Amino acid sequence: MCPAGTGARDIAFGMSSEPIKSPFYESAAAMGATFMAEGGWWWPESYGDIDAEYRAVREDLGVWDVSPLNKWEFRGPDALRAAQRVHTNNVLGLAVGQVRYGAFCLEDGTMLDDGTVYRLEDRVWVMTNGSERAEHFAAAAEGLAVEIEAVTRSMPHIGLQGPRAREALAPICGVDVSKLGYFRFAPETTTVGGVPCTVSRTGFGGELGYELFCRPENAADLWLVATSAMGAKPFGVQILETFRVEAGLIVLDYDYSEGERTPFDLSFDRLVALDKADFIGSAALKKIASAVPNRFKTLRLDGTTLPEYGADVLCDGEAVGTLTSPALSPRFGPLGLAIVPTSLAADGERLEVAVEGGAVGAEVAPLAIYDPEKRRPRA
Repeated sequence: MCPAGTGARDIAFGMSSEPIKSPFYESAAAMGATFMAEGGWWWPESYGDIDAEYRAVREDLGVWDVSPLNKWEFRGPDALRAAQRVHTNNVLGLAVGQVRYGAFCLEDGTMLDDGTVYRLEDRVWVMTNGSERAEHFAAAAEGLAVEIEAVTRSMPHIGLQGPRAREALAPICGVDVSKLGYFRFAPETTTVGGVPCTVSRTGFGGELGYELFCRPENAADLWLVATSAMGAKPFGVQILETFRVEAGLIVLDYDYSEGERTPFDLSFDRLVALDKADFIGSAALKKIASAVPNRFKTLRLDGTTLPEYGADVLCDGEAVGTLTSPALSPRFGPLGLAIVPTSLAADGERLEVAVEGGAVGAEVAPLAIYDPEKRRPRA
């Protein structure tokens, strides 16, 4: 749920050589945002003080523009069945107002993408990192009574992250957010500070959080409600890298590439419902489920040198894995997410990571080092 890849790319709803400005762009720019172009969009990169942005999310309340996240609407009698064909989690078991996260796979069991499925009464929302999913979804839905439409531009949204999220949202929200469970959303449109939107208890950053989806014409008003009435401090994707590494969260083209890794390589075991669902790639994944070769872990790095994305993880001088995403955490120092052999994935195992001119020591740690049991987002 943050920018993937390098440079602008074609987007599902048309060709574009110039990055798109989200409906929140002008509001963010007015608050001092600098922007970076990725995935065909302008993303707010920073608001000038990333230390303050970090503290806001970890100690108070932050807000960021998540509008470029790719969104698809599946409509028709077979919408849920179509979503199940492409998603590794148990989509058919979703209740109205429930969300599930998981992987999207190819026939050989390797990951195409990761993302969420939202069930409404008469349709399903599917959200992906990559924009080029129309062909894959259409092929998977062949023979089913379903229409699939890319709706990214008509569903801009913001993410609220921080321990004060519920306290700030509750007094101005048209639904009782105290009763909105983790990975649940209010399927009927409500209001936040008088602005029509859909409220979801989901997020990306490892904190108590909510996502607010609105119409483009309401975006400026919703941003004002979040930053003024709620007192949320905006943050950008520069510090988001630190949040997601601390929380063990993945991004396409950083932690995996299309067709190269299985969900098990990313420790998605509980998100692969082999015993409850039939989906593209399930037959291949059943063959390796009993002897998973790799695990996804956090590495705590020695010293102060931060390795590059994709650096080799070493054992006795030999490459055995990959450091997919490094970050310098204000709380934990140098960290990295890494794919390592199962035999070397025990917490406390000592490894090394290649850096220019040598290697730095590393210790295997729990995947979500900030909150391994995810108590904060579930609070």
